[in-house]
Order: sequence, then C-alpha cells, then structure tokens
Amino acid sequence: MSPGSLTRRHLTAGALLIVSTAFAAGAQGRESPRSASKRSAASAVGRPFYVEFRSRYALSYGHTFLVHGRLNSRGQIGQVTADQVAGLHPKGEGPQLWTVGHLMFVPAETGPSDGDLEDEYISARFRVLLTEAEYRDVAAFIEEKKRSSPLWHAALYNCNAFVRDIALHMGLQAPTDTLMYPPKYINALAAMNR
Repeated sequence: MSPGSLTRRHLTAGALLIVSTAFAAGAQGRESPRSASKRSAASAVGRPFYVEFRSRYALSYGHTFLVHGRLNSRGQIGQVTADQVAGLHPKGEGPQLWTVGHLMFVPAETGPSDGDLEDEYISARFRVLLTEAEYRDVAAFIEEKKRSSPLWHAALYNCNAFVRDIALHMGLQAPTDTLMYPPKYINALAAMNR
C-alpha cells in the first residue's frame, strides 16, 4: 500500500471508525464498558489492527499522541506498552525544554511521555480499525515519523502536528489548526471523519 492510499472513501466504506470521548470519572455521555466491548469485538472481524488517536490531561494544556497495534481476542486494545505509543514532546523529564520550546525549536522525543500509559488521564480518543495490510503501511509510516521528528516547538510543530501528519497519511481529514487544546483537536479529528 502506498503512502496515503488508505483514502477517506476506503475508511467510510470499509474500515470501521470507533469514536469515543473519554471524560473525567462521572461525566455524562460515557459509553458503558460492556456495550463498547461488544461493539469492539464484533467490529474487529477482518480489521484486527488499530490506530487510536488520544489526548490526555497534564499540568499544562495537555498532550496529543497515538497508540497502535493489534486488538486482543476480545476485540479490545488491552494493556498498552511503550513501544505502541507515538507522540512528539520535548526531550527529558523537566519543564526546561518545554518552556524554551515556546520560543524556539528544542530537541524532541517521539515515544511515550509521562501519563501516556495511564487510562485515567485520557481526555479524548478516536480509534480507526485496520486490516493487516493497512496497518503495516501505517506502522511503517509511524516509525519513519518517529525517526525523522527530532524537534518540537509549541506553535510551529507540536504534538497535534505530529499526529496530524499520521492521520493525513492514513487518508483521514485532519484539523489544520494545530494550536487547539489536545481534547478539542482529537474530537475535531473524530468529527471530520464520521
């Protein structure tokens, strides 16, 4: 499959898009785990792979990233490991590069950041189910993006821009405004691809 060959037509005609918004505990409108589990298991037939675009809460304005891999036997994502996470963020543990990155490009990392592996911090999510061939193409593109994205800037190339590039490669429509708060960005991405 060539880059960008998973078009919107393919997604709406074949791949199932699972859209759900994660809210803080107790928020209205949350789908029950039982109904989500039944839908996921039924949907995974023929499309056992996924890319899930996510946002999470943080001390700042939050973070946008994605997880990807193969669904488990129950059609669920299951326990996410560090190698399944891709996202762009300033390098290191402290706030120094994050602060400077609002003025100039700073060194970046493209794996998990603090909180990406913990479900309780998720503020929004948008899942796309894929065939094995579609997934191989996207996974290769994700790895290339991880290798070729060494810099982060809060306004010019941030976490939203990083996942936007991957969404566009998949043939999805994506918001051009990469300065949105992460949950708003993920929810807009989901709305554009319903």
